[in-house]
Amino acid sequence: MAIDRSALLQIQGVSVRFGGIVALDGVSFDVSRGDICALIGPNGAGKTTLFNCMSRLYPYQAGDILFEGASLTHVPQHRIAALGLGRTFQNLAMFRTLTVRDNVMVGAHVRSSAGFTASALRLPSVAAEERRLREKAAEIMDYLKLTAHADRPAGDLPFAIQKRVELGRALAAEPKLLMLDEPAAGLNHEELHELTALVRHIRNQRGITVLLVEHHMSMVMGLSDHIVVLNFGRKIAEGAPAVIQSNPDVIAAYLGAEQHV
Repeated sequence: MAIDRSALLQIQGVSVRFGGIVALDGVSFDVSRGDICALIGPNGAGKTTLFNCMSRLYPYQAGDILFEGASLTHVPQHRIAALGLGRTFQNLAMFRTLTVRDNVMVGAHVRSSAGFTASALRLPSVAAEERRLREKAAEIMDYLKLTAHADRPAGDLPFAIQKRVELGRALAAEPKLLMLDEPAAGLNHEELHELTALVRHIRNQRGITVLLVEHHMSMVMGLSDHIVVLNFGRKIAEGAPAVIQSNPDVIAAYLGAEQHV
C-alpha cells in the first residue's frame, strides 16, 4: 500500500504582531502526513508563537493555517483537540492534584461521544463510554510506562515522569498531529535517549505525524525527516537534516548559541 505523503498541515503566510513587535512574518511551510518535522531557531524566533496560533491561543493578522485542507482561522479553541491536533507545552500544563489516570482521561474525554443530557441522566450509554475511556487511559499509561503511578497525584512525581503524563494526555485524545513544545527540556542524557526512541515509535507504530519544537540539536538531527528554521519571526531555511546542517544562514543564526547545528 502506498504511503500518503500529502500535506496534513499547511502554514500559509502567517504573520503575528504584538503591538509594534513582529513575532511571525509571513511564515509558510507544509508538514506531510507521517513525517517528523522539527521547527527550530534561537530563542524568540517565533516557534512557540506559531504553536499558539495553531492551538488558537493567539490570533494571526495575516495568512492561514490549514489542517487536512480546512482553515483553522475560525475554529474555536475548545474544538482544536477534537479535530486531531494534540499538544504538549514548554511549561507543563497538567492538573497537578489529579491522579495520573485522571490526567490521561482528560485527554480521552475529547473523543467522548456522550452528550450533556445523557451524562446528566447517567444513561447506560454513559457508563459504557466511561469504561471505554478508562480502557483507553489504561492502554496509554501502559504504553508510556505510567501504570505504576496511575493513582498518584501527577504533581508529586519526578519531572521526567510528569512530562510523560502530559504526553499521555495528548495521546489519549487520539491526535493525527502531535505538537511537542520542547519535550527534552530538563531531561538528562538517558531520558533524552528514551524520549527520542519514544517519539520515533509514536510515529512509526501509532501512525501519528509529529511537529517538534526543540533546542537539542542532536535529537532534532537524528529524529527529523524535515526541518524548518525560524529566526526573528521569519523562515530562513527548510529541508532535510543534512541540508540544514550545512546552510550558512542557519549556522549564522546559531553562531554563539549554546547548541550548535
